[in-house]
Amino acid sequence: MNASIYDLLQREAQAVLNIPITDAYEKAVDLIVEQVHRKKGKLVTSGMGKAGQIAMNIATTFCSTGTPAVFLHPSEAQHGDLGILQEHDLLLLISNSGKTREIVELTDLAYKLNSNLKKIVITGNPDSPLAQTADICLATGHPDEVCPLGMTPTTSTTVMTVIGDILVVEAMKKTGFTIEDYSKRHHGGYLGERSRELSK
Repeated sequence: MNASIYDLLQREAQAVLNIPITDAYEKAVDLIVEQVHRKKGKLVTSGMGKAGQIAMNIATTFCSTGTPAVFLHPSEAQHGDLGILQEHDLLLLISNSGKTREIVELTDLAYKLNSNLKKIVITGNPDSPLAQTADICLATGHPDEVCPLGMTPTTSTTVMTVIGDILVVEAMKKTGFTIEDYSKRHHGGYLGERSRELSK
């Protein structure tokens, strides 16, 4: 069993190391800073299923590090929640296949609402319909899932999470986010206490 676990760790770690590194990351971070910090829009993340859970996590992590962000459920968007989108907002859409119906439909609806809204897409398929609509596409490298069936989102969601972390960390650097800024956003729990100690 230990050998099996070690193999899983190796495969997941290798998938992270195989994430294609391009200048798209710098462009994505610059776009986030431009739309959210300069133009005062917000980052709107979206994804369906497991990718949606990753999108939600990315939104909350951005919020806690100084970049206003919100998760928009792609199905609820079709029932009025699309109205959360404003002029300078930026969409961050996640789909491993790049063909997820609800996400593709969301891009169409968002375009009809405001054709100037920009989109960053995280996908395992840079040739997909979703990727083709993106202003910036961040490819995952399309790793094989460690699931023995090769189906359950496992490695793909790990890689998506790491890409989200890269965007968050680089945006923090670009905006000069400090421990004092962090402490103002964390009032409870260990992180709140620790950040206040460090900011003294």
